[in-house]
Amino acid sequence: QRQRVAIGRAIVRAPKVFLFDEPLSNLDAALRGQTRVEIAKLHRDLGATTIYVTHDQVEAMTLADRVVVLRDGLIEQVGTPLELYDKPANQFVAQFIGTPQMNVSPLQQMPALIQQQAPAGAVGGSIGLRPENVAVRAADQGAVRGQVELVEALGAETLIYVSTGEGAQLVARQSERTALSAGDQVTLDIDTRQAHWFDNSGRVVGRATA
Repeated sequence: QRQRVAIGRAIVRAPKVFLFDEPLSNLDAALRGQTRVEIAKLHRDLGATTIYVTHDQVEAMTLADRVVVLRDGLIEQVGTPLELYDKPANQFVAQFIGTPQMNVSPLQQMPALIQQQAPAGAVGGSIGLRPENVAVRAADQGAVRGQVELVEALGAETLIYVSTGEGAQLVARQSERTALSAGDQVTLDIDTRQAHWFDNSGRVVGRATA
């Protein structure tokens, strides 16, 4: 209620710019979602410029027209939410935007077949894969062998956590439900056209083309 009252007091002053400094951080999950919708409606109805500070990337993705990602006081990237999701400037932005975060694994923890497809600048670096771009297959159907560590059945989607024989830890997101459980042997189907490639400093040296 205090959050709503504070927002109301700001509105009646008819300011040209609103500044919200983590206004939802002290709310429970249900109220946070409800208030986020209310703030979005207010921004649309009032038409005033709004600067919104948050550590919650879901709030940034759902509320912002443009996102400025900061680290240690420096700007890492500026763009629309989907630009940051699809074309992150570096590994920090790539893993900050998206839930679950992007899988990032050192190249040496991937099979030789995938290492050979990496651009030259990624040698000694990492490969980044969104969870929706990692498909779990039967034990003899994919290119990367692994073992299921955890299955999170969320209803509308399923998250499958897999450790590979080379030591990589990957999360796969799928819309279908699964009968898999911890300990099952599987393989992973990875389309490297959807991969993001990082050098050893975390800078992007190649990105998804499809």
